[in-house]
Amino acid sequence: MRRVYMDNSATTPVAKEVLEEMLPYFSERFGNASSLHSFGREAKLGLDAARKRVAKVIGAEEREIIFTSGGTESDNTAIVGVAMANREKGKHIITTKIEHHAVLNTCKFLESRGFEVTYLDVDKFGIVKPESVEGAIRKDTVLVSVMHANNEIGTLEPIGEVGRICREKGVYFHTDAVQSFGKVGIDVDRMNIDLLSMSSHKIYGPKGVGALYVRSGVRMEPLLYGGSHEFRKRAGTENVAGIVGFGKAAEISMKVMESEASRLEKLRKEMVKGVLGIERSHLNGHPEKRLPGNAHFRFDFIEGESLVLRLDMEGIAASTGSACSTKSLEPSHVLLALGLRHEEAHGSLRLSMGRYNTKEDVERVLEVLPGIVKDLREISPFKKGYRN
Repeated sequence: MRRVYMDNSATTPVAKEVLEEMLPYFSERFGNASSLHSFGREAKLGLDAARKRVAKVIGAEEREIIFTSGGTESDNTAIVGVAMANREKGKHIITTKIEHHAVLNTCKFLESRGFEVTYLDVDKFGIVKPESVEGAIRKDTVLVSVMHANNEIGTLEPIGEVGRICREKGVYFHTDAVQSFGKVGIDVDRMNIDLLSMSSHKIYGPKGVGALYVRSGVRMEPLLYGGSHEFRKRAGTENVAGIVGFGKAAEISMKVMESEASRLEKLRKEMVKGVLGIERSHLNGHPEKRLPGNAHFRFDFIEGESLVLRLDMEGIAASTGSACSTKSLEPSHVLLALGLRHEEAHGSLRLSMGRYNTKEDVERVLEVLPGIVKDLREISPFKKGYRN
């Protein structure tokens, strides 16, 4: 059976070039980057080169890149770190209802510690209005956190406008760019971003590695205490091999970003056209302002989990939404925020294409999906409503 991987928003395979660059740091250049001897200096050179590569993708300075264990730690560090360092100014934070749980649950934690959080609504496409952000800012607001691209529906947020408003109001602006980093253009200066979260395994790098961009001068307390690693902002011996892989993945992503985005947009449009030819199917998210490879659908009278399992039987890997929430029986908070009913949200399917997907992969999905939808509707408890 030919296998097709359509879950690149959940994770991506490590690129061959990335793995090759990592290997020496496991057994040859294995030193601690903080050591003064030659083994340590070799590791430090790899660390510095990776920092430079990651910084270049977003137009940052090297010292503004803090390596972490991934997007979740980066989000936690940015939000908790800024909140705690600036609590004398105020204890008010603004975010949206469609953020990743790494942001939402961090905000809930801060609420339990006496902070107040405003959760902004989005429109039917999942876009937050910049004017709603401006209207929510108060004198005691210390941070605004709005993601760049939604991890489920792929919608791109107007973070440039949000960043401008925050800069004018003197409020720190954080964006979770885990899904967009290396896929669409980001310029932290032009977009007025103060803190930005990144992850390696979304761009064909290893898992367990990420980074947080922290603009010079931002007041932020560390989340982890210990040694003086990462400019005293993240204690702990660095995962040098993983970081080197992340740096290589970032470099490759920057080189192919424009051509790959164009190629994936064509595949996505073909996928959307084919899937929307199925009766009672709908596209979730903005039709154009979205990640190049993200296509997110819903089908009336069908459970998304059943779709995923049936596709898997055909060798096709997909998901119903965020990989971090697939074991939950609750409908997606993102889809509910769009105004969908519970039963509508449950019938969703995310097909996220990446660097190794081809036109033949899209054709394979479109070959088997209509029949699966038809079969599932035939056994659906809602089939009477479907036939009427």
